[in-house]
Amino acid sequence: MLTRRTDLAVEAEALARAGRETPAPEGVRVQEERREGCPVTRVEILDGRGEEALGKPVGTYVTVDLTGLTRREEEAFPRSCRALAGELSHLLRRCRVPEKAPVLVVGLGNRAITPDAVGPGAADHTLVTRHLIDQAPEHFGDFRPVAALAAGVLGTTGVESGELAQAVAGKVKPGCVIAVDALAARSLDRICATVQLSDTGIVPGSGVGNHRFALNAETLGMPVIAVGVPTVVDGATLALDILEEAGRDDLDPAALRGVGGSLMVTPRDIDQRVKDMAKVIGFGIDLALHPRLSVEDVELFLS
Repeated sequence: MLTRRTDLAVEAEALARAGRETPAPEGVRVQEERREGCPVTRVEILDGRGEEALGKPVGTYVTVDLTGLTRREEEAFPRSCRALAGELSHLLRRCRVPEKAPVLVVGLGNRAITPDAVGPGAADHTLVTRHLIDQAPEHFGDFRPVAALAAGVLGTTGVESGELAQAVAGKVKPGCVIAVDALAARSLDRICATVQLSDTGIVPGSGVGNHRFALNAETLGMPVIAVGVPTVVDGATLALDILEEAGRDDLDPAALRGVGGSLMVTPRDIDQRVKDMAKVIGFGIDLALHPRLSVEDVELFLS
């Protein structure tokens, strides 16, 4: 069977069960709940058995379904922001990040390539306060120090984004790094409709098959929370799923090997979807790092 490609733990877990209604694989725990009306699936990889089954490192992977946002449901934007903020706050506590510890938000990706621009867009919507705390302590003295970095890509900067983030983190000395990047999903329905948060860090460029310098606790020496949005689907994976739905599940996997191996599929309205997701992620980060603020407050500060 040809392996489907996905960066989402929730999809990897379903693939490991081959779509059957059976318990999670050994070494994996799955929990479903709702937050602010948004479905939330928590996949915990507990040990080496879970790593082997899902192909991902030990850690917690939280998937927040924001389909309501894509449907433009009433109050979908503030609910989505609060849902992301709640899950991110949970991961910050799980990583034992002190409430007032500085945080560095790193937006990974290339602004010039729309499906890869969600990270820089989220950084643009991050409320940065590190400089304001010293400059205007009477107004910002109670805020958490937050810095943001849109790291760019090797082809335009000549520097690995991970190396740049490592250098800035060494100067800022944050208690945690939040890295935002694009991912690849198996299902088109998850494109810009799902956000994955994890405490395992991230490899920049993994969503488009361009693996680079890893951002994680081992390389940076501090907790790294990854926030990923699927913006593309692997062409071969999509083709195989379509053929199976058409009853061609007996197809020789070798027939697809090498065909569309470097092809990524994305919707035609991806530009607006990426803008929407970048904003909701940025606002969600702001609410998690500054819990006394509301969505309206963040909108005012960033306007």
